[in-house]
Order: sequence, then structure tokens, then C-alpha cells
Amino acid sequence: MTQNFIFFNKWVQENVGIDLDNYKERQMQRRITNIMNSTGAKTIEDYARILEKDRDAYNAFVKHITINVTDFFRNKEIFEIFERCFMQEVVPRFEHIKLWSAACSTGAEPYSLAMILNKNKVRNTSILATDIDDNILARARQGEYAKAELTKVEPGDLLKYFSEIGPDRYAVNKEIKKYVSFEKQDLLGTKYPKNVQVIVCRNVTIYFKLEARDEVYRKFSEALSKGGLLFTGATETINEPSKFNLEKVDTFIYRKV
Repeated sequence: MTQNFIFFNKWVQENVGIDLDNYKERQMQRRITNIMNSTGAKTIEDYARILEKDRDAYNAFVKHITINVTDFFRNKEIFEIFERCFMQEVVPRFEHIKLWSAACSTGAEPYSLAMILNKNKVRNTSILATDIDDNILARARQGEYAKAELTKVEPGDLLKYFSEIGPDRYAVNKEIKKYVSFEKQDLLGTKYPKNVQVIVCRNVTIYFKLEARDEVYRKFSEALSKGGLLFTGATETINEPSKFNLEKVDTFIYRKV
């Protein structure tokens, strides 16, 4: 790592609260360089000074490095497998069910989970949705989406769970919003919730170094109740789930043992 990026990583940790050392180095440096160049900064030190003075640039930086990519029912076939496993394994086992959507981005994932709960009439449930980016959380709480973001939502569900609020723009109904509470949380820093029956964290750990990724999976396992499920992304496979007290249930779905 160059001295310039060592300086910048320290600056980000002190001023943003994100430890970039946990991310894959070349990938993160490329992302930082790309957004830095868009501001006209010539050096990483100049870019840090811009971020200190320009709130819009600061917010854009945080959004860029936290990789907010999401979709309703992302990888729909895999999501359907998760729904089946959830109904067969979790619902009969637990009287009260807490789901955690970690790194929830703009809210598509926790609202997808809420629709599953509502359609299947699963009671005594709640969804905690967390992300590191305050601006993204604000948008998630608002629950408004362009029609292009809802292509995987079934037409009947679009009518039932969303209200049209403008040309090709929809808002999540209160019936679905009431399932979800949003909180700020850093997977690589702050404490994890406890006694969770389902954790959904998809296509996030692929950006982490191996040591950081293993630490996240260890903490996920500790957060899960025995018999609870961890649902990962279509680009993520836990090679040795047993070392985290997990066992594979189906594609990208693991059970706490």
C-alpha cells in the first residue's frame, strides 16, 4: 500500500468511522481513485481536504465506498428457495421470529422479507434492517422507488403492497413498513444484535478481506439462535461452514447448529 493510501485510510477511519483495511486493497483503491478523479482532486491529500469542506462530496464518497447495490427479490429463484426453507425450518421452530437484514442498502431487501411475512401470514415477527450509510438509511425509511427498481415484484404484489405516487414511482405501503425498523450499523465495527432467527446478508462480504469475512461470519453465527438461518448472496459461498457452527441447508443458505 502506498504512503498516500495509508494516510487516506487513517483519515477515513478517523473522520468517517470506516476501516478500509478490512476491504480488498486493490478493489478499494480503484474505487477511491475513480471517485476522487470525478472531483478534480490531483492528490489523495487534496481529496481529503475536499471531503472535509464539501458535504455533498463527503456523502457521495460514503455512498460510493459502501457499495449500495440491491434489488427487490434479488436472484429471485434463490429467494424462493429461502422462502421455502424459512417456512419449513424457522416458522415451526420459533414462537417469536426476528429477522436481520444486514447491509440493507435502500431497503429493497427488508421490504422483500416483509412481503414474504405478510403473504404467509407469519405472526410475532420483526425485521431489523441495518446499514453504515445514514443517507441510504434515510431513503430506505422513506420507502419510495422507481418502477424500474420493482421489476421482480409480482404485479399483484405491486398493487397490494405499493401505492403509485407519481409517474413510474411507487411507495411501500404502511402495512409493509410496520414490519421493519432501521438502524445504523457497521458490520466491521459495531456490536451485532443477539437472539436472531434469520440473518440476510447478500453480496457484501465478497468485498472484504478473508480475515474480515471470517470475523463477520463468526459474529453472524453468534447472533443466530440455534436452528436459525443465514442467507448469503449468489456470489458468496462459505467454504467451511462448520468452523462457524453452521451447516449448509441449500444454495447459499446455512443453519446454525
